[in-house]
Amino acid sequence: MVFLNLLLSGCARKQEEERIKIGVILPLTGLLSTFGQSVRKGVELALEEVNKGGGILGKQIECIIEDDESKTDGAQTVVTKLLTKDKVDLVLGEVVSSATLAIAPLCQRYKVPLVTPSATNVEVTKVGDYIFRTCFIDDFQGSALARFAFENLGARRAAILKDVKSDYSIGLASAFSKTFKEMGGEIVNEQAYAAGDTDFRTQLTSIKASNPDALFIPGYYTEVGLIIRQAKELSLRITLLGGDGWDSPKLVEIAGASAEGTYFGTHFSPQQPTPRVRDFVSAFRQKYNEDPDALAALGYDALRLVADAIRRAGTMERVKVREELAKTSKFTGVTGDITIDENRNARKPLVMLKIEGGKPTYLTSIEL
Repeated sequence: MVFLNLLLSGCARKQEEERIKIGVILPLTGLLSTFGQSVRKGVELALEEVNKGGGILGKQIECIIEDDESKTDGAQTVVTKLLTKDKVDLVLGEVVSSATLAIAPLCQRYKVPLVTPSATNVEVTKVGDYIFRTCFIDDFQGSALARFAFENLGARRAAILKDVKSDYSIGLASAFSKTFKEMGGEIVNEQAYAAGDTDFRTQLTSIKASNPDALFIPGYYTEVGLIIRQAKELSLRITLLGGDGWDSPKLVEIAGASAEGTYFGTHFSPQQPTPRVRDFVSAFRQKYNEDPDALAALGYDALRLVADAIRRAGTMERVKVREELAKTSKFTGVTGDITIDENRNARKPLVMLKIEGGKPTYLTSIEL
């Protein structure tokens, strides 16, 4: 019996050694669950394709997916499990900036590469040299959105309504304001709310009184949908626009017809006219019977880019994988060609969408 147990234990260890283990931390439940569910679908499609293609270094990739319930303390709990119990080779996640900032110091301490597919706050990769992202940063996104408002929408007087509890929202608002003013525009009113709020009429009434051309709302769809609806109820007849935190089918579900004619920037549109996007959309539809959103595309690109870095490293030694992640140049992604810069941030385009007929419609891509 002892011999059998040792044999089984040895077999289990050998099987474990023959896998590349990637921990994936996502908000699969809670306020931002649609983000997590979309990223999960993209990751699982990429995982299936990589493993069917023979895996990496002769090994199959195993993704250990954990739900942090859309909470920063939940993210810290699951990353501790992944690092100390599961002993993963790499961490993919989190989705939002606040949660990613909560887990990045732990990954840096254990020297396990962390790659976030969608946390855009500029501070994320400043945590350390093992922290990467495959999305653009808020400085670029906020600046690009300000240029779009000024040049494409003709706005000269803008108001901002931001979430003061969100690193993402604060960073985006700051970048937008800076660029808009540099271009000759004026920020005529800046109001605040906090995640979980449901009544924004006081802030919107103040904004209406300041008579802006446009209102920039750098928040997440959960509150933004309500803000858009209440702005319509208050007859706030100005252009509303925001960033990638809007990108969820729930936005239109919450805002209803009030969302018509609003604009937001994001990472991807299934309507983009490129062969790589068409192939991805086709494969995604075949697997899930729906179109992918930007978060799904970001999850797909993140896992494929990680697999490519491991392949180039030729080993799962963390320091060498980290080095190859840092060397990534013009990786062909469905969200655009991705180059990791000296600060471990991704250089790639912003996609602008307009909600028409109750659906996001592709307008243009804005390069760096």
